[in-house]
Amino acid sequence: MTDRSTADDYGDIPAHLLDPHEHQGELRQRYYGLLQELRVLLPGVTVLVAFLLTAPFNSRFDELDSTERAAFSLALWSSIMAVISFVSPTVFHRVGGRTLRAERLIWGIRALRTGLAFFATALLSASLVVTRFLFSPMVAALFVASIGVSMVVAWIVVPVTITQRSRERGPATPADPGRE
Repeated sequence: MTDRSTADDYGDIPAHLLDPHEHQGELRQRYYGLLQELRVLLPGVTVLVAFLLTAPFNSRFDELDSTERAAFSLALWSSIMAVISFVSPTVFHRVGGRTLRAERLIWGIRALRTGLAFFATALLSASLVVTRFLFSPMVAALFVASIGVSMVVAWIVVPVTITQRSRERGPATPADPGRE
């Protein structure tokens, strides 16, 4: 068995059940994978924060009603919280104990999931501000609802469905490459 296939054998085992010394390579691989995912997310949320931080200085910002200002405040706060959450695993990596691999991975995944919730909230509330400003409240509500449904489907329903189907089929074997 190669090192890669050995690591694959642990792929379905939750991080808290992996021994930090015996499974050091698997935990390191998972953590670096998590950090790679965050490298993809962080630029998008950073651009959103930058936009939100500059929006009040736009001359038409004063035209927002109280609902739009509340949604703007929520968008700004939640986007900054998303940045904090997405940066946390990197900070864990640099500040946390080097031998606490499983704990860093578990908390890193929690921070990522929390960040995704904040990011979704920021996107939805920022979309609400823009669409209410441009269209009627009803059109804005439908627009934002369609985005929310899309997020739930893409971020929750599809991954859960794929995971359940994969578990029902069992692990792929080298003799059955179609299952990978």
